[in-house]
Amino acid sequence: MDEHYKTFTEEFGPGFARREVPDSTLIRYASRLPNQLLKYWEKYGWCGYADGVFWTVNPQEYDEIINAWVTAIPVLANDRLHVIARSAFGDLYIWGEEKGHCLTVSSLTSRYSLRTSKLTGEHSNIGVQSFFSFMQKDHNDFCESFGSLLAKLGRLEADEMYGLIPALALGGSVDLKNFEKIKTIEHLTFLSQLSPLRDWGFPDLDSL
Repeated sequence: MDEHYKTFTEEFGPGFARREVPDSTLIRYASRLPNQLLKYWEKYGWCGYADGVFWTVNPQEYDEIINAWVTAIPVLANDRLHVIARSAFGDLYIWGEEKGHCLTVSSLTSRYSLRTSKLTGEHSNIGVQSFFSFMQKDHNDFCESFGSLLAKLGRLEADEMYGLIPALALGGSVDLKNFEKIKTIEHLTFLSQLSPLRDWGFPDLDSL
C-alpha cells in the first residue's frame, strides 16, 4: 500500500462490499484514466468505506447520468468525463481525461463545483494519489446526517444511497424522516431529469 492510500485508509478504514474489477474494465480505461487509479482498482477493487459514507465505483455505470446531466456544463463540453467515486448521498467525484479531478456534483441539491487541477497529463498519477490522500469523511456527510441515517436505516449496499423522498427539486425538505435507502443509479437518473445543475458559485481554491 502506498503512503497516499495508507493515509486514505487511516481516515476511512478498510473497504467492504468489495467488487472485483474485471480485466476488460482495466483495458477499457487504460488510455482514459490514470494508471495509478487502475492500480488501486486492481489491488483494492471497488469498495465502500467508513460504513458506506464513501464508495469507489465503476465509471461505466454512470455514463448515462454524465451524458444527461453533466456535459451541459460548457467548460467541460469537450472533455470525456468519468465518475470515479461517490458519497452515501450521491455526491459524484468526476475525473476528466484532459482536466483530471475537475468536478464534484451534489446530486441532492443539483449543484456542482468546478476544480482547476495542475495535476494532469504526466502528473495525473499524482492527482489520483492526492484525491485519495486529501479525502475526508465529513466532506461526504450531507448536513451531518450520516450517523443518524446509518443507525436508522442500516448500512448501504454497493448499489444504494440515502436519498430524499420527495426530492428537493419537487419541494422536499432536508429532514431525517424524509431519507430512504434507494437504488443509486435509478435515483440519480431521476434527479438528472428534474433540474439542471447549478454552480455552487464558490471560488476554486486551486486557482487562487
